[in-house]
Amino acid sequence: MAMVERKTLSRRVFLAANTLLLILIAFVCFAPFLHVFMASISDPALVEANHSIILWPLGKVSPKAYELVFKNDNIFIGYRNTLFYVIVGTVLSAFLSLLAGYVMSRKRCRWRNGFAFFITFTMMFHAGMIPTFIMVKNYGLVNTRWAVILPTAVSVYNTIIMRTSIAAVPDSLEESAHIDGAGDWVILFRIIFPLVKSTFAVIVLFYAVSKWNSWFEAMIYLTQRRDLYPLQLFLREILVQAKAASSADSDVVLYETLQKYATIIVSTLPILCVYPFVQKYFVQGVMIGSVKG
Repeated sequence: MAMVERKTLSRRVFLAANTLLLILIAFVCFAPFLHVFMASISDPALVEANHSIILWPLGKVSPKAYELVFKNDNIFIGYRNTLFYVIVGTVLSAFLSLLAGYVMSRKRCRWRNGFAFFITFTMMFHAGMIPTFIMVKNYGLVNTRWAVILPTAVSVYNTIIMRTSIAAVPDSLEESAHIDGAGDWVILFRIIFPLVKSTFAVIVLFYAVSKWNSWFEAMIYLTQRRDLYPLQLFLREILVQAKAASSADSDVVLYETLQKYATIIVSTLPILCVYPFVQKYFVQGVMIGSVKG
């Protein structure tokens, strides 16, 4: 017979206070996004006159700001390029972090501490933008898609998370597999990977968000290839053009602020749609290996 928890008065008070606190935290996190979306479909004059958070549309609902954003044909080119950078870059980066985390977590790897030191060293000391540009140029990557993907292919932070998760797997599993004749590739992908897939899903999410929001590398390395620009660079151009628009284009001037809100929604909504599919792995992935015993 299942035990029924007896809820005392103090327990009820705690649950009520905890629920209210979580609702408040959720609202604080969601309110900025709601404000931006509601402002983007509101009357521009009322938005300019408003100085508080907007929780519902002001005036007549209008998609005019989004029409001005999507009037630029480069938006769809940017979406196509960004999807390529996100998919290819995320797959490559997550795979490399998985391999690096596996190598640095194996006690039988003679130089694993040295590898960990040099990789961690790059978190504190960086060569700088000019040496990095020279290196990318010497490898012939300038004005190619790989200039956006390869220089930032591996995140040290994500690699350390991956290493910590793999290190939490019992060594006995690897030893048993070695006795049965399994090699490193079989051990990694058929034994260890199923046990750390939660962490791997979190790493994939981190990389995907980073690739989606990335624009600086493209601005530096793709100076002669506008057809390779990611979405973020085209949205930046739209904002700059709206700010510099002449008074002859009354729609652009009137909807300048709303365009900024609309570009935020256009640039963040697609990647937000990915989060629910990996949310169930998020808590497990970031916490694995942090609690012992």
